[in-house]
Amino acid sequence: MTLAFAMDWLNLLFRWAHLIVGIGWIGTSFYFIALDLSLRKRTDMKEGVAGTAWEVHGGGFYHVEKYLVAPKELPEDLIWYKWEAYLTWVTGFALLVVQYYFNATSYLIDPNVLTMTPGEAILISVVSLVAGWLIYDRLCKSPIGRNVPLLATCLFVLILAASYLFTHVFSGRGALIHVGAFVGTIMAVNVFGIIIPNQKKITASLLAGEAPNPALGAMGKQRSVHNNYLTIPVLLMMVSNHYPMLTGHPQSWLLVALILVIGGMVRHFLNRHDAGDPFAKFWWSLPVAAVGLVIAIIMTAPKDYSGGAAVADAEVIAIARTHCASCHAAVPTHEAFDEAPKEIHLESLGDLQRYADQIMAQAVQSDAMPLGNETGMTDTERATLGTWISQLK
Repeated sequence: MTLAFAMDWLNLLFRWAHLIVGIGWIGTSFYFIALDLSLRKRTDMKEGVAGTAWEVHGGGFYHVEKYLVAPKELPEDLIWYKWEAYLTWVTGFALLVVQYYFNATSYLIDPNVLTMTPGEAILISVVSLVAGWLIYDRLCKSPIGRNVPLLATCLFVLILAASYLFTHVFSGRGALIHVGAFVGTIMAVNVFGIIIPNQKKITASLLAGEAPNPALGAMGKQRSVHNNYLTIPVLLMMVSNHYPMLTGHPQSWLLVALILVIGGMVRHFLNRHDAGDPFAKFWWSLPVAAVGLVIAIIMTAPKDYSGGAAVADAEVIAIARTHCASCHAAVPTHEAFDEAPKEIHLESLGDLQRYADQIMAQAVQSDAMPLGNETGMTDTERATLGTWISQLK
């Protein structure tokens, strides 16, 4: 068993686990925000209850009550929702290690962006994730945290600043996956460092017969809402490495800004709808998201390579052998692969013609390939490929 084969299995298992626990975390986040917004005041509510909701699912009916702080007594079988968040971050970081740290030269570093060693790239990655949480937490606990629009603006700027840093340090794929990790770390530590500890303090006060501090619940609610609004954007960041039109864009950090706006506006529309607000108060959020999407589509529109001078087949084959065949071959020579990625071979003229659309997307319209541009493929060579592919149509 080769090392590359073993790492592929680790990658698969961590990715599988990450998806499973991530679905659980996102599901509970969306559910509890929707539940909180759907609570209604009723005449027969118990003392201390802020609102109730009646739900039907799976053939049964559920009656849910929410207390402003907590009831006077708590049962021993109180259910905590925390491991979904913890394991999502743990499996996500493990996947970051297996995919990007272990193969830093291929996936994380691009010499055309910044020349550095794998150790330096990994150090920047870890420090940035820690720094992101510390800055965010300080903002929330400062006077800025009491002003929702101002705090939202500061958080937007923080993520955009991190995106700009990542796109000027890492490869295209490495940059956007780190934006996702940056935001995901903030979300996970919100649960681990704020929401759950505050709930435990409230529970301990009740068990001791003391009045809980309502500020603890308010702080937990604030972080929970932040997580809810960040979920949709972070999900797109996590799958961005499949879309070179995003990762290979020269201003991908501006695309991050649009993704934040699009995701945030869609989430706002759904939240206000769940809250039962009049449609006139939140209809504008979807048009804003639509405008952001149109701008993103325009920004990522492919370049036109038709009309250039004719390119000889031999010239294209030479480019492919220099920059593609070490990975995309029947017997790859690149140490990270035992077989060609996605079983795509780029060794002959027929191969190049067969996979022309993929080559255009990965190596011409973006610089996603070669991985980390290890072979130093030039813009001129990419344009040559683009012109040749245009001639095929």
